[in-house]
Amino acid sequence: MALTTRFTELFGVQHPIALAPMGGSAGGSLAAAVSRGGGLGMLGSANGDPEWLARELPLVAEAAGKPWGIGFLTWQIDIGAIERALEHQPRAVMLSFGDPSPFAERIRAAGTVLILQVTDLEEAKRAVDLGADVIVAQGTESGGHGARQGRSTLPFVPVVVDLAAPVPVLAAGGIADGRGVAAALALGAAGALVGTRFQATTEALVDPSTAKAIVEGHGDDTERNRVLDIARGSRWPSKYTARTLGHRYLDQWRGREAELAADPRARQDYQHDVAQGNIPSLPMWAGEAVDLITDLPSAADLVATLAAQAEEALDRAGRR
Repeated sequence: MALTTRFTELFGVQHPIALAPMGGSAGGSLAAAVSRGGGLGMLGSANGDPEWLARELPLVAEAAGKPWGIGFLTWQIDIGAIERALEHQPRAVMLSFGDPSPFAERIRAAGTVLILQVTDLEEAKRAVDLGADVIVAQGTESGGHGARQGRSTLPFVPVVVDLAAPVPVLAAGGIADGRGVAAALALGAAGALVGTRFQATTEALVDPSTAKAIVEGHGDDTERNRVLDIARGSRWPSKYTARTLGHRYLDQWRGREAELAADPRARQDYQHDVAQGNIPSLPMWAGEAVDLITDLPSAADLVATLAAQAEEALDRAGRR
């Protein structure tokens, strides 16, 4: 059976699967591969760095006419980043973490699909009011940044689905195989936004040590924290923490965030350890479903695998 949803119809894609625009790691080759595989590939442009976009945008063009999008960290950008992105005519622009109000009208005026990620009901209501074309409901199982005080995916997604109807909703957080995609559809979502699983692919812009750690990692190894943002001098808003795999600085400073923030020497030590190669340049973002990741396929093949697994799971459920 074909998994046709409002999301697949809106974008004209084969499968209800989108690549999470993970800052830095979701580059042009990864986005292109997801789009070629029948999903929606999205660049993880983060702060809209012009040099990064100049390097990665030509690669996503390899999608050969397939729809693709760009995602930004809303708290980090200005209207100039949006304007630069729109020059390349992406099918969608996704905004996450922060107030999208200054950018929503410009994106929609360009005829571009506006995707807004939300982490709580207040953000979901604002997304509806702003006229989002697609809403991503992110549960706290997700890898990388998310709500410090949020809900898990299972109870959060259907509430957002009911609130946003008829706007299509994508489920995000803790989805790493086709059973998770099927569960998202069963919750009323029109598809799934998948992050950590796509970091463990041949096209992802991650250090080989990070890919290896994801393949070998377990959900119990992940922890949501602010320690690593503070240690590396990141200015992420405090309402968003990050789920990562274990880290030496996390063990050292857990529960001492205020002390860490007041200690410039500790932050200098962190940068020194990065420069010396003692720790990765970025934390190892990983969601709770990391146990399900055991290989490093191409992203295009992975999209097809996830879709086939989802169809099988829904077929089994329908027979019971």
